[in-house]
Amino acid sequence: MSKNVFLALLLFVGITAMAQEKKERRPEREKLTTEQKVDLQVKKMTQDLSLNDKQVKEVRAIVTKQVEKREEKRAEMEAKKAEMKIKKAEMKAKMTEEQAALTTEMKKVLTPEQFTKWEKIREEKKANVKEKMKERRGKKDSKELPND
Repeated sequence: MSKNVFLALLLFVGITAMAQEKKERRPEREKLTTEQKVDLQVKKMTQDLSLNDKQVKEVRAIVTKQVEKREEKRAEMEAKKAEMKIKKAEMKAKMTEEQAALTTEMKKVLTPEQFTKWEKIREEKKANVKEKMKERRGKKDSKELPND
């Protein structure tokens, strides 16, 4: 019983530590309204560039358009991201279904020994593919960006 409690506590501490580490890497930003974003940007430009009243009005109009376009793009990208998640889940379900059908067909044709051997070979191939994908990801991550 105490082993289970200890393992649960250890798991909890590990998860908590990972969650805190993730927060440190990318802290959540405050969600500002469009108007607040425009105000901040215009205020900074007014200070940095010593804008007069006329320029402030014109810059505010330009910045407002820019911020609105940026937010539209961000919303569009989020929608596409959600759509891709759905498509990916559908494709995965279809592949799983096809794999199950293949297994059923092969089980009808092969002897039990052949079927066991076929499944073992199939699992080895799957493991090799996973390993190659890991290697590819590792190479992508380790490539350095060219200097400017």
